[in-house]
Amino acid sequence: MSSSRANSGRPRRSALYMPGSNPRALEKARGLAADCLILDFEDAVAPDAKALAREQVAAAIEQGGYGRRELIVRTNGLDTSWGEDDLKAVAAMCDDNGPHAVLLPKVESRQMITDAIAVLDDAGAPTNLAIWCMMETPLGMLHAEEIAFADPRVRGLVMGTSDLAKDLNARHTPDRIPFMTSLGLCILAARAAGIAILDGVHLDLADDEGFRAACVQGLELGMDGKTLIHPKTIAAANDVFRPTADEVAWSERIIAAHAEAEAEGKGVLLVDGKLIENLHVEAAKRLVALADAITEMEPSAKTVE
Repeated sequence: MSSSRANSGRPRRSALYMPGSNPRALEKARGLAADCLILDFEDAVAPDAKALAREQVAAAIEQGGYGRRELIVRTNGLDTSWGEDDLKAVAAMCDDNGPHAVLLPKVESRQMITDAIAVLDDAGAPTNLAIWCMMETPLGMLHAEEIAFADPRVRGLVMGTSDLAKDLNARHTPDRIPFMTSLGLCILAARAAGIAILDGVHLDLADDEGFRAACVQGLELGMDGKTLIHPKTIAAANDVFRPTADEVAWSERIIAAHAEAEAEGKGVLLVDGKLIENLHVEAAKRLVALADAITEMEPSAKTVE
């Protein structure tokens, strides 16, 4: 699978949910340091405010000012009375300002993605509009591979651990052991398909230590970033998922040493006594590219506590 499918060099350390029916939040988002903004029509919007949310998100995107942030619109499902209109509204928003992707809720099968794409196509959405999938039900976990490979337009999975906990009768624990099977299945599917994956939200906004620990765990598991419910958590997520200076320096050494070894026709490469293979060089190049992308992006946003 081509790495371009996931646009893997793009930073996705922090993805903040923003209620589409709240114009103040949509305005404030222009000054936040989140890598991604998830403009929400679903859970964060009351039933009688769905139409208003569409109008306000469309106006905000048309106005622009979001810089390099990735704009993702989460719609209601096609099994609701709002889903089809949501998708048509997203199609109508697509221009030079975005959005970059549509996030489908509670995806459980390839057919759900195919049905959504059909509505988008009929409404004139561009074929480069990415499809992201909320992974938040037991059936979704069991069909993770099918979902990740459903269509070339599928570019990412987003863990919905709150809904998943409800359906599993599971508890939110500090170590998140109740979610490990589900997280693992989705990470495997995303990496096999060459697409991105974002971790679920941390619900306790007073638990700064627990939030950072969850971010570290997500990074160690292989997540690209963390979904967030409040701006005050952006800085910590960005910090955890940012390559460290030592990691960048080591990666640059590996890349340089590998290039020198290739020029000299050497088949075996040692750096500080460690055997370096092509897989290490590829990982190093990805890390350096991510660090460079973060550096390019951050001048366009400021951190808001």
